[in-house]
Amino acid sequence: MARRREQVLDAGIQVLGSEGARRLTYQAVDAAAGVPSGTASNYFRNRTALIDGIVDHLQELERRDWEAFAAAAAPADAGELAAAVGRFLRYATGPERARTAARFALYLEATSRPELRPALTRGREAVVGWGAEWLRRFGSPAPQRHCRILLDYMDGVVVRQLAFPDEDFDPVPGIRELLSGLLDRSPQDRKAYGESHRTG
Repeated sequence: MARRREQVLDAGIQVLGSEGARRLTYQAVDAAAGVPSGTASNYFRNRTALIDGIVDHLQELERRDWEAFAAAAAPADAGELAAAVGRFLRYATGPERARTAARFALYLEATSRPELRPALTRGREAVVGWGAEWLRRFGSPAPQRHCRILLDYMDGVVVRQLAFPDEDFDPVPGIRELLSGLLDRSPQDRKAYGESHRTG
């Protein structure tokens, strides 16, 4: 039973990501999952419940991806971090294109259903934790703020690649330039960074 429910949710993500929120119906999900008609409605009593289930399932899948990324990346410097992030973005807009598009479709859904926002942002905060630790090691005076800036930039790059696919997509130079700017501290930042470390 649990496997069939997961199968339905996987299919829901595919429909949402490849065809958009307007095409997310029980019939479309059943067809994409290759299950008998009525299966999706047996698990989710209405479209709202189906979307809630997709949000939770998507967050779990992306949590696994980010944990694998964090474990494998282990960057030694900002250049290695840029290269690792670039690999992740090519994965997110390539093999996992539909899943990534589904996430952005859910962001739009959250404009009219604000109750979705906590679940959609929960995974991001975990990513901020990993990224902030790396940026702190590389000398960022404000690692959490800088990580959020990096994530916002990554979202923008992903949206553009989803909407206007580039066969030669290479996000690394832009990420490298952004990191260079974030980590090139002003005198005021250097002073604050030094004081925080002396007192911390």
